[in-house]
Amino acid sequence: MKIKTNDQVLVLAGKDKGKTGRVLKALPKENRVIVEGINLVKKHQKPNNANENGGIFDMEAPIHVSNVKKIDTSKDKKENKKDKKD
Repeated sequence: MKIKTNDQVLVLAGKDKGKTGRVLKALPKENRVIVEGINLVKKHQKPNNANENGGIFDMEAPIHVSNVKKIDTSKDKKENKKDKKD
């Protein structure tokens, strides 16, 4: 799997197609990644010691790695491409 944590990715398929985000966690054994702000699902939480009230929370669910594409955000590579065209 070529996508790692903190990479910028573009979503290619699904309900969030066209959106970009940062990879929060890579799950290589499952071929999935968790992307910040993408594939949000509702999580029902019972009250517990950590969260006394409980409730319904939005959280990111894993998305298959084939549905995302790594985006190159480095300025160096963009400048090198311009130099090669000249």
